[in-house]
Amino acid sequence: MNTPDRKSWGTPVNDARAADASAVALPEAAAAHPRGVTRRGPASAGPVALVVAGALSVQFGAAVAVLLIPRAGALGVVTLRLALAAVVLLLVCRPRLRGYGRSDWGTVVAFGTAMAAMNICIYQAIDRIPLGAAVTLEVLGPLVLSVVASRRLVSLVWAGLALGGVVLLSGGGFDRLDPVGAGFALAAGAMWAAYIVFSARTGRRFPQADGLALAMAFGAVVSLPLGIVEAGAKLTVPSTLALGLAVALLSSVLPYTLELIALRRLPAPTFAVLMSLEPAIAALAGFLVLHQALSVTDALAIALVIGASMGAVRSQAARAASRAPSD
Repeated sequence: MNTPDRKSWGTPVNDARAADASAVALPEAAAAHPRGVTRRGPASAGPVALVVAGALSVQFGAAVAVLLIPRAGALGVVTLRLALAAVVLLLVCRPRLRGYGRSDWGTVVAFGTAMAAMNICIYQAIDRIPLGAAVTLEVLGPLVLSVVASRRLVSLVWAGLALGGVVLLSGGGFDRLDPVGAGFALAAGAMWAAYIVFSARTGRRFPQADGLALAMAFGAVVSLPLGIVEAGAKLTVPSTLALGLAVALLSSVLPYTLELIALRRLPAPTFAVLMSLEPAIAALAGFLVLHQALSVTDALAIALVIGASMGAVRSQAARAASRAPSD
């Protein structure tokens, strides 16, 4: 996968969550920051709290999605999440449709397709394996993107640490987890890496959250036939719609908004370190909502992957700081 040259640190306009990759592998997206600049001073407790709240919202939304899957199926849940989130974002953002070229729309289509594929894969995964394990495997996508983009020897250390975590998580073989579920989680990670790249590109081409709203709408269109085939009329049951709206708000609308606000005052590398905690947050949500207890080995595996992700982010931050011109 080709990634742009790294020049500075920042976040894409349209999707705060993609700052995980902007900080890790696409730092040049600083030009597309909502305010055009990222503060470099120490992070205050306020924006850090917003980021943590956003991460909690995402993973507890995923836990609610697991409860919804028996009603609408994994594909039906994806359709409900993307469609309802798209409706909310389109109403709030009211993106303009004129003034964009073919390449702009091509980027939105690629972004929306990656978004739909990522959601389809991760929901297929959490239907088969514990939430904490699924998110741990998924986070390998951005981590691999970071290692490939970095081209530094220390990146191999973080890659090895993550690999050790995956081996522990698999127990020497993914059959312990369900190989199909593990495969979907890894595929979701690959789609997350693609999502990151196209999110940053969309953020440079569209103002504010317009690109996210349009891509979300396209992703909903992509997933709609699959959801209808799997769930059919079940998607229109009022209680199912209500839970679907909860998933859309918890997993998309609310965290994106909180993180976008936080990133106006929080350096992207700090944001990415916080986002590296998502596997642990997912495991907590799985335990509290779904009663999915972790073994000591699983907890150690998740800790290794988190450590690898944090190390990769901090290495990239240090490299960017050393290359930045002195004042």
